[in-house]
Amino acid sequence: MAEIEVEETFETTTVRKKTVKRSIKIEETSSSTKTTTMTTPAKLYGKDLSEYDDVDVDALLAQLSPEEINILAKEVDPDDSFLPPHQRTSYECEKEPTGPLDRKKLIEHINKQALETPDIPELEPFVAGVVRGKKWIPPPQEARMQAAEEQIAIDLGDEYEQALTDATQEEIIDLAAILGFHQMMNQDQYHASLLNKHQPAGLGWDGITKASTPKVYPPEKPNTTDVEDSIKRVKDNDHKLTDLNWNNIKNISDERFEQLFAGLKNNNKLEALSLTNVGLTDRTALMLAEAVEKNTTLRVLNVETNFISPPVIVVLVKALLQNMSVEEFRASNQRSTVLGNKIEMEITELVEKNSTLLRLGLHLEFNDARHRVAAHLQRNIDRIRKDLELRLQFRFFNLHRKTGTMIQ
Repeated sequence: MAEIEVEETFETTTVRKKTVKRSIKIEETSSSTKTTTMTTPAKLYGKDLSEYDDVDVDALLAQLSPEEINILAKEVDPDDSFLPPHQRTSYECEKEPTGPLDRKKLIEHINKQALETPDIPELEPFVAGVVRGKKWIPPPQEARMQAAEEQIAIDLGDEYEQALTDATQEEIIDLAAILGFHQMMNQDQYHASLLNKHQPAGLGWDGITKASTPKVYPPEKPNTTDVEDSIKRVKDNDHKLTDLNWNNIKNISDERFEQLFAGLKNNNKLEALSLTNVGLTDRTALMLAEAVEKNTTLRVLNVETNFISPPVIVVLVKALLQNMSVEEFRASNQRSTVLGNKIEMEITELVEKNSTLLRLGLHLEFNDARHRVAAHLQRNIDRIRKDLELRLQFRFFNLHRKTGTMIQ
């Protein structure tokens, strides 16, 4: 069997020149020869597609009647986000509005319809005490996690339960603001709670969410902290210097950082050190890690917005385990925006070994690391809260025993 392809090319001159290729496929066998296929260009309504390139679409649309335009609009779905939704969909509602919108009546009507609508019949009826399907059995919990949960178990008591049950909307909003539940409220409600003001009218749980105009705040004043004087005070262990803020101070040399961290090793008065946007590098950050390992009074450490690499961040988190004194550590917005799975797992394991850390300012991308860190920090907060409650109860007990009064 042999195949022979014959290709003929010819040009026809009309309004424009075009080339048409015609392919004829011939199969030759021992008995006969036959023609199988012939390929021609694609056409639309009997014309070549290239002939529609110069068609004026606006002129054609001008010739259509409004009814024909509506029919055409229903068949075409334009992918244009600048068009309003009612012009991009084929749904049309000719019904006139029955009156102004009454949100309360609408919600009542929806609730009434939901209650009156019968439930879908179940294929297998419900029987009390009978498990339908396969029952899920949770995996056994680790002994370490179970012991930690038993240690932080807190009973609110009837008094707190009654207070939460009888609380008003404003009181619950204020409580959510204190606990940091930002997703339960808008910005106006949050600031009203912090400033001890009345909540805005119409913004309760059933209120309509409205956008608020952003407030214009004056630019932040430059940091006027004297670098040389603060280094000297840290070295001299000045008891009045408990909070050192070098945020946004430009052009601090590595020698200044080395002098500061050398004085921090033997300082037992400084409690908060903030070094945001000061140009910290890996070299100076390693010096800071050595100082943190020897310092026993530092409680807050902030090194955000610098040029620290992820491995050095791990070294800083590891340095916090030496004396267990730092309660808040922030190191987000560094040179590398993504830490990576390996670095995040190392940070998570180090945080889970730290029993004093309460706040961690790092952007963790993976859910496993983020949830484990959040759960451990919450356990630390609950344990400290419970210890404070026990200390207060013990102090009140001693006070009542010394005064001879009865404890209610």
